[in-house]
Amino acid sequence: MKCPPEYWIWLQRTLGAGKRLDNFFAYFGNPVNLYEAGHAEWIHSGVLSAKDAQKLVQFSPSQSYSIMKECLNKGWEIVTYDDDCYPERLRELVNPPCVLYVSGDKNILNYPLSIGMVGTRDASDYGLNVAQDISASLAGAGVVIVSGGALGVDSASHSGAVMAGGKTVAVLGCGLGCNYLASNEPLRRQIAENGAVISEFIPYTEPSKSTFPIRNRIISGMTLGTVVIEAGEKSGSLITAKAALEQGRDVFAVPGDITNSNHFGTNNLIRDGAKSVFSYMDVLCGYIDAYSEYINTDKRYIPPKKTGIKAEKAPVERKNRKTEQSAQVYEPQTVSPKKEENKMKPSVPDYASETAKKVFEYLDDEGILTDELVQKSGLPVHEVLSALTELEMYSLACMGSGKRYYVKFSV
Repeated sequence: MKCPPEYWIWLQRTLGAGKRLDNFFAYFGNPVNLYEAGHAEWIHSGVLSAKDAQKLVQFSPSQSYSIMKECLNKGWEIVTYDDDCYPERLRELVNPPCVLYVSGDKNILNYPLSIGMVGTRDASDYGLNVAQDISASLAGAGVVIVSGGALGVDSASHSGAVMAGGKTVAVLGCGLGCNYLASNEPLRRQIAENGAVISEFIPYTEPSKSTFPIRNRIISGMTLGTVVIEAGEKSGSLITAKAALEQGRDVFAVPGDITNSNHFGTNNLIRDGAKSVFSYMDVLCGYIDAYSEYINTDKRYIPPKKTGIKAEKAPVERKNRKTEQSAQVYEPQTVSPKKEENKMKPSVPDYASETAKKVFEYLDDEGILTDELVQKSGLPVHEVLSALTELEMYSLACMGSGKRYYVKFSV
């Protein structure tokens, strides 16, 4: 018999996210039994410290109703530990979340074939392209991509899945409705429409240094394996990789420049036994037999060929045309108006935000500065920047020389 959600919310609210719960379940069975047992039995059981017992009396299950009402008003689902949609793999953890607050499709949470994608927020073009391409290929082949909804590798991984028409899940280090990373709001909206944005934290909980390591165990815990892309020696992504190993999950890593500190963490993972990833098939091949009914590599998304992407520490050929070749190596992607004269301007998807649609009207093959976009559109700077991020996610816009934004024609 399922417990009313208010009891699960009460338990998670009082003890805190990330708490070890296997001993509670072994003794009391469920939160209702725990609540009804009372303070004396909590102490007698031996599974609760005096401090934990004191926490449990600070709130009552009835105080969860305001949280439940807010979720109902916002259209957010509450998925408890005993819900059919609760990720089965998370139940294997000693510290599973009691509650997951979900914006989007809760049914995607228990999808059998899911892979975590994590990496640095300060990613290079190389890292972003690799994350997007691998995620797009995996999602197109039938894999649900799970990441943390942050900037850098996380955003590239989510956008890759969206571009491929696949499914993706963002696990937040804050509560739903929190204004953290406002510039990423268009992406979170797209994730919710193509999967789910989830959090174990009560809605509107602000992020902190402790919330992100806590949420990382969910990314690794609900997936078959985690791919680490471009992570330094102290990257938070390594916490996710460590959690994956402790949970008995697979760990993959993309090799990188051995002289670049942004790749020290991933290269060390490979040295210590992580599986090297050179293409999406290096991730997928180990699951084909067991999950063949979910995989269709014939339908995988093939990312468009990229040209002129800035190389990271690329060697420059030392010839008489040294300056010219150096510029070719380090120049950001640009659009040549002459080459695009006969190209039709692509269309913005119907599901894009109205802000993105409006900003796109002012983009062409001649390029435009952000300040000019603000002036012409009449929109605030932060909305223009958010719209440009969204358009870049759809591969409809790119920034070229002089920090001018262009229409990105397919290659």
